[in-house]
Amino acid sequence: MIRRIGYVLIVALLLSSCGAKKRRSTQKKGAPVVVRTEKPTTKTTNDLDTEETLDLFPMPEDTGRFERFPISDTEDYIDNFAEIAQYEMRAFGIPASITLAQGILESGSGRGELTLKTNNHFGIKCHTGWQGEFDFHDDDAKGECFRKYNHPMYSFRDHSIFLSTRSRYAFLFNYRRDDYKKWAHGLRQAGYATDRKYPEKLIAIIERYDLHEYDEAVVETGLSPVRQPKQYDVFTHTVEKGDTLYAISKRYDISVDELRRLNNLNDNIISIGQVLNIRVSQ
Repeated sequence: MIRRIGYVLIVALLLSSCGAKKRRSTQKKGAPVVVRTEKPTTKTTNDLDTEETLDLFPMPEDTGRFERFPISDTEDYIDNFAEIAQYEMRAFGIPASITLAQGILESGSGRGELTLKTNNHFGIKCHTGWQGEFDFHDDDAKGECFRKYNHPMYSFRDHSIFLSTRSRYAFLFNYRRDDYKKWAHGLRQAGYATDRKYPEKLIAIIERYDLHEYDEAVVETGLSPVRQPKQYDVFTHTVEKGDTLYAISKRYDISVDELRRLNNLNDNIISIGQVLNIRVSQ
């Protein structure tokens, strides 16, 4: 109970730091929490880049102390982290239901070995450029490097940044922000998880615990609009002599991985005359 209170206080600081007002519903446990946020500017978050979004939806200062969160079951997990998921939905446009379902699945409802020692709720590995703390854990391979956070809220924010700044996930932001089924299948399509049943597992969790109600609660407020779907120019490129996927990716400023995904390529082999789909954000 003490840790729960401490967490609520930190969340309150987080929300108040951007001028937000919150109201927790008195419905059944797991019912949507309506997080009301004042409009601080005339811009929508679709007009903002990542840096501006971070300014508009800030995290409280990291105390440097590793916080442990004993979670009893999945409903307890939802009760603890639903507000954070809604807050991130406002900031980045990722459905709160997807964030919660991924957290539940990846962290074992906050009780998995990796999560308990790293507060990493989404199984995000270190990757090139990660300069934060880390720990090692056996996953696809033995002793892989995973990101470590002092508090779960930083894991939720890093998850939002991870999805919103990598080109292979860009197409997800064309979906409705409350279309959790498309998001679930899109994450698998983009390569977030190797499990072929990943979308079905996310959808099952969302529907079992009515997590889509959290999306609806955010959308229905109509205040401080979340990031709208990105718009894309879609066109094609006909492969010419001397073309490689790498050269084409540089020409159109799109990653090789995205090119392969858009064209269902299993490798980097292309042939003269082949028509490739290209997608570039406006």
